Amino acid sequence: MRRPSCASSNPTTPTADRDPADGSLDSAPPGARHLRSRFEHAQRYFQTDTRAPLEEASSRTPLHETYGIITPSSLHFERHHSGVPEIDPTAHTLTIHGLVERPLVLTVEEVKRLPSVSRIHFLECSGNSGSEWRSSGVNDLQRAHGLTSCSEWTGVPLALLLKECGVKPEGTWILAEGADPGRHDRSIPMAKALDDVLVAYGQNGEPIRPEQGYPFRLLVPGWEGNVNVKWLRRIKVLSEPAMSREETSKYTDLMPDGTARQFTFYMEAKSLITRPSAGDALRGPGFYEVTGLAWSGRGAIARVDITTDGGQTWQAADLQMPVLPKAHTRFRFKWTWDGREALIASRATDETGYTQPPVSALVEVRGVNSNYHNNGVQIWRIAPDGTVSNGNRV
Repeated sequence: MRRPSCASSNPTTPTADRDPADGSLDSAPPGARHLRSRFEHAQRYFQTDTRAPLEEASSRTPLHETYGIITPSSLHFERHHSGVPEIDPTAHTLTIHGLVERPLVLTVEEVKRLPSVSRIHFLECSGNSGSEWRSSGVNDLQRAHGLTSCSEWTGVPLALLLKECGVKPEGTWILAEGADPGRHDRSIPMAKALDDVLVAYGQNGEPIRPEQGYPFRLLVPGWEGNVNVKWLRRIKVLSEPAMSREETSKYTDLMPDGTARQFTFYMEAKSLITRPSAGDALRGPGFYEVTGLAWSGRGAIARVDITTDGGQTWQAADLQMPVLPKAHTRFRFKWTWDGREALIASRATDETGYTQPPVSALVEVRGVNSNYHNNGVQIWRIAPDGTVSNGNRV
């Protein structure tokens, strides 16, 4: 299968894995050549066509060029609202205050001295797959669905820090705030904060990178990406949500009657076939491995089914171990293509019994004015000449 590059149209834009500051391959001794082979070209796609491209932008993971379930840190998607700050960890602190008995101000080193855990979890922007709401579909997997990635995260359970502060009985929410220029913040229920939330400072065995929130961020497993506040500087314990900009005018789901759903935190069960996908070209009839990723914010993936005839029939795919809760799961399906037009798609079911719906079922309930939480089935159309395109288009 072949596909055109999804690289930035600006050839001078450095990528996370090929930073000119790292030096030339030619000048480095063989053992120090830590970059990918020059024959490999995977990189994030940078979204810069915004009103303020240097301040509000995103970059997307090349899911079609990844293997297994772990996304390399250099390819992990990111979204920022007001630029990526450069933070000196020796001058950065985390303040926990509000409805607590003992307010705390912790340095980065003090946080790192506390008992830590490492867990594998996905992150997904709630705006991922937003191009598919109106069936106009982007003809590229990375640009349509690349706002999700999966990493191993290391940090301190937030519950431990809150316990040290002594949360008062009336403290039922927290407000987490970042140190970016816009002070991005989100309210999170205390029940979730005490469950599985991390103050994370490590990603895939190294310190979190600046665009991922260095020196530390919140990691809120299974919930929409924007609550995973980066460059974390402050946590305030509250008796109710703060109703800040990012949870009122932003990140709400507009319904057909003009009302909006608020605090729709969970990322529901979802899956994507990553190979073959739009932009690929099959070389002719024969055997192909259909593979992709499935995930759910409510737990582990229980089953993934594959259709090659547009949903008329479905067959179970093989799930690659490990199958972890709130993490990407790799699936594989053996398929022999007969050379005729095919409509291939995947459909995930999680451990709660919830099954990923077609986009049309979401639109029937929610209309087409919501930009968020699209977990509908993605169809890829394979033409007789082997070209693969977006089958959601009408």
